[in-house]
Amino acid sequence: MYVFDWLIAACWAVFIIVWAYSAVGAKRNKSVGAYARGFIFRVLALIIVIVVLHFFVPLDTLRSISTTDTLWRGILGVALCAIGIAFAVWARVYLGRNWGMPMSVKESPELVVTGPYAYVRHPIYTGVILGMLGSALVAGWIWLIVALVAAAYFIWSATHEEKQMEQTFPDAYPAYKKRTKMLIPFVL
Repeated sequence: MYVFDWLIAACWAVFIIVWAYSAVGAKRNKSVGAYARGFIFRVLALIIVIVVLHFFVPLDTLRSISTTDTLWRGILGVALCAIGIAFAVWARVYLGRNWGMPMSVKESPELVVTGPYAYVRHPIYTGVILGMLGSALVAGWIWLIVALVAAAYFIWSATHEEKQMEQTFPDAYPAYKKRTKMLIPFVL
């Protein structure tokens, strides 16, 4: 592996460690829909696909043909991945005990609208997508495919989560939704 590959792997390792550690103190679920129960299987399937493609497909087929810009792509890719992971971790830490699997309903839920949530309604998704795009610059087109699939999935998930939030917070959520964007500040 190249040094940039190791740095990308380190970013994702930090992400996984923070997620595992942070999940311990989360509030109990009031209810978990079928969507949330199957979520872990979808994540595991995605991880398996990434590992298989990354380690069993020759690296030359995953990387750009041009090597003249490898250094700049590596630096930019690691920077984007690190910024994306940091943004997702910031959002996860800011949520605190309110974090839960998508589509789960927490006991005594709170609407978090500050920190990264003041910029976008789904900063964890934003950070993960940015991390995947940075990974694509380093590891090649396979991460771009994963990022596009994840982005479509996150938009679908965010849409369903927002319906649930509108039911849970009928007075506060519509106003919050009007002043923020779903995934990309000032754009989407």
